[in-house]
Amino acid sequence: MHFGCGPVSRCRLASYRVVQPQRMAVALIGAATFLLLAHDARPGGTPPVHIVVIQGVTFVPGSLTVKRGERVKWINKDPFPHTVTAHGVFDSHRIAAGATWTYAAHKLGVYEYTCTLHPNMKAILQVQ
Repeated sequence: MHFGCGPVSRCRLASYRVVQPQRMAVALIGAATFLLLAHDARPGGTPPVHIVVIQGVTFVPGSLTVKRGERVKWINKDPFPHTVTAHGVFDSHRIAAGATWTYAAHKLGVYEYTCTLHPNMKAILQVQ
């Protein structure tokens, strides 16, 4: 039966042209992901970023241990502002709803931090 494609080689070529860009995109995305992950795993690479979510007037996780030089990013998912404050060590000031704040942990120690706008919100950051 003839489906209007002429010789078989032209049908295969048309199929190749449609499928090949999709395969190439998948391969490129996979390679880029591998390179990014490998970069972070190498000595001297970018330090990891730890995530703390602010939601439901709570810091999650409530306790986090990081290594000196690593970064912590707080993401405010509440519909109102919060702060991330360890007096004398770090202070985010107001983090608007939907905004983030990042801290590079350089000072060793265990720090209890709070939201100065909601003093019942407390968590611990340990820097080793």
